[in-house]
Amino acid sequence: MSQPDTKIRILNAAEQLFAKNGFHNTSMRAITSEADVNLAAANYHFGSKEALLQAVFERRLLPLNQERAELVQLVITKAEESSESPAVRDLMRAFIEPTLNFRVQDPANRAFTALIGRAMVEMDSTVRDCFIPLVEPLFKLLFSGLQRALPETPPSTLLTRLQFALGSMARTMCFQDQAPLSVDISATPTDSNDLAESLISFVSAGLEGPC
Repeated sequence: MSQPDTKIRILNAAEQLFAKNGFHNTSMRAITSEADVNLAAANYHFGSKEALLQAVFERRLLPLNQERAELVQLVITKAEESSESPAVRDLMRAFIEPTLNFRVQDPANRAFTALIGRAMVEMDSTVRDCFIPLVEPLFKLLFSGLQRALPETPPSTLLTRLQFALGSMARTMCFQDQAPLSVDISATPTDSNDLAESLISFVSAGLEGPC
């Protein structure tokens, strides 16, 4: 087995297990067993479980963040060129749609999307310390766009509402396939585009609500 293959197998195994069981409930031995490699190989490539977690995040999150940041910036730039305020729905679409589309583009992306959701809602400091610096520039850009879209909303109120919106998004990312309530309905959106539209409408209404 070549070194690149070994590294990728470790990353894939860690991604699956971190998403399923959480960081602290996943041992390096469980990861190496899942990847069918020895512990020495994992230590050689990553050095520690924390460094492995960092690598798992960076592999997929950096390209996804670049795509989302470019779309958010495009919304802001177009509004500026038209001397208008950016639309809340357009900003949230630029942020949400690529994430939900990413989830269905490749089966391997589903575990990583769930891991992002865990990082957004769980209070584990190790996971958050890896995750937050990678997404902070994007969140600041999104918040800046929302301030332009909603200049009458106090920044503290807007930040609280954005946190609510991110919580809804995280819940969708983590548990899209798990209904929290047993109810007799058949209209729950399952298509990624329909789900995105429902989520965008929901969070946009919350952000735009009266103060």
